[in-house]
Amino acid sequence: MKTIKHILVRYTAWILGLLKVMGIWGVFAIAFADSALLGMPVDAIVMTYVYNDHKRLLIYVILASAGSALGSIPLYVIGYLGGEKVLRKRINEERFLRIHASFEKHEFWALMFPGMLPPPTPFKIFVLGAAVFEMNFTHFLGAIFAGRFVRFFVFSLFTLWLGPHVVQLAGGPLRRHYLIVISVILEIGLAVWLLRRTKKSRAKKRAAADHEKPAA
Repeated sequence: MKTIKHILVRYTAWILGLLKVMGIWGVFAIAFADSALLGMPVDAIVMTYVYNDHKRLLIYVILASAGSALGSIPLYVIGYLGGEKVLRKRINEERFLRIHASFEKHEFWALMFPGMLPPPTPFKIFVLGAAVFEMNFTHFLGAIFAGRFVRFFVFSLFTLWLGPHVVQLAGGPLRRHYLIVISVILEIGLAVWLLRRTKKSRAKKRAAADHEKPAA
């Protein structure tokens, strides 16, 4: 246990030292590494940056979101070049087919929604799935950016609202509140999408009916 604690302390010190050198770009680098390599404490880092310099909240959220999107490109390439075998090894057939169906119906939302959720959501599975199911690359980057933007923005608001101790709570009560907020956002987004879809459907029906009317 002492060895593990020592490693964690040194790891944390290394990250903090790196962030001091990189300045404002630290959130971008950590978010990039989190998506491309091993898991990093990206949420806590973004919240710390925002609390210490809340005037740049949007800048930090945008940089972190962009880092997450660009950092996912290597995994997308791996999935595109033959990641189906890797994906099938990680998940069972039922879940594979379910993810495939979600990408077939609404690929953007199928990737954006998981991107909004904090760990332990297995987001890299969805990134691999996006590549395996040949998601449009521009949509791929846009969906990750949008999902991460919502996630980091909501966490940042929690930080400014509740104070710096929120960073320590990121793995517990805050996450539960965050999921409630995200659920509300998803419900609102779904309602807006359904309303727009209904309006488009009605408009098409009216246009078809007007087209079928005999000329006077």
